Parts: sequence; structure tokens; C-alpha cells
Amino acid sequence: MSGILMAAGGADLDSHQCISRGAEIQKLGWRMSVCADQADAVLARLAQLQLEQWESPAGRAYRTTLALQAASLRRGRDALREAAAVTLRHAQNVATKLQPGF
Repeated sequence: MSGILMAAGGADLDSHQCISRGAEIQKLGWRMSVCADQADAVLARLAQLQLEQWESPAGRAYRTTLALQAASLRRGRDALREAAAVTLRHAQNVATKLQPGF
């Protein structure tokens, strides 16, 4: 296998590809974190809308619908935060494997 690596450009080419891949993985993790932050902003706005005091049946139905949407968005945000954390840990593992002695 090492003969194939040497013929294709050596170990340096392979390590450069891994470094590039690790950087791409890290960017993806940060982008997912930004999306989760944006979901937080939407949740804050939904909370403001829910506080409006409409006493009619339509107003209560509207607030109930907002509450259901907010709960769904919270679950999605939590899953996104977890995925971002796992992705960022994976990016660190990729970077660690490239360091000498590991």
C-alpha cells in the first residue's frame, strides 16, 4: 500500500487531503451550530407571539399551534446542536490523527 501512496504523491499528499477534509468537517460543524443559534432566535420570536393576549377561540387556537411548532423546533434545534457537537469532535479526531506520535 505504501508503494501506491509513494507513486501517487507520497504521504504528504494523503496528509494534505486529510487536513483539508478535517477543515471541511469543522466548517460543517460550525455551520450547524450557527443554524441552531438561528433556531433559538426563531424560538424567541415565537415566544413573543405566544404572549399576545387574544381571548377569542381563534387566538387560543393560534397560540396552541405556535406552541406545537415551538416544541417541534426545539427538538430539531436540540438534535442539530448534538449533531454539531459530534461533528466538531470528529473534526478534532481527524486533526489528532495527523499529529506525529498519535
